[in-house]
Amino acid sequence: MFNHIMVGTNDIERSKRFYDALLGMLGAGEPLRNVAASGHTRLFYRHAGNTFCITEPINGEEATCSNGATIGFKCNSPEQVTQFHDVAVAHGGVSCEAPPGLREGDMGAMYLSYVRDPDGNKLCALHRPK
Repeated sequence: MFNHIMVGTNDIERSKRFYDALLGMLGAGEPLRNVAASGHTRLFYRHAGNTFCITEPINGEEATCSNGATIGFKCNSPEQVTQFHDVAVAHGGVSCEAPPGLREGDMGAMYLSYVRDPDGNKLCALHRPK
């Protein structure tokens, strides 16, 4: 359904350090760096057929996060959910909601953790036990 997800940043190098560490632990390599004719920089992280992008806003205005939006990353184990959280916090992210752990609900059991990246974008790590 999705081709890519892109979020804005006010500090491309800070975001690169954050996402290099966070997405690297999920298996993504170095991002492709693209500088558009307009001069703004974008980073494209590719992994398992998916693309996650970070960009300086094209319109030159400040990047803002979306209230109510969450970007979910699939993890391979409950331990990876916790690692996602801990790596994010160690690299400038902020923990939000409940601590990493098992949640039971109408959609079944899920291991979840939530953080905000340095620009305030809300990220979720998710593992569904079998």
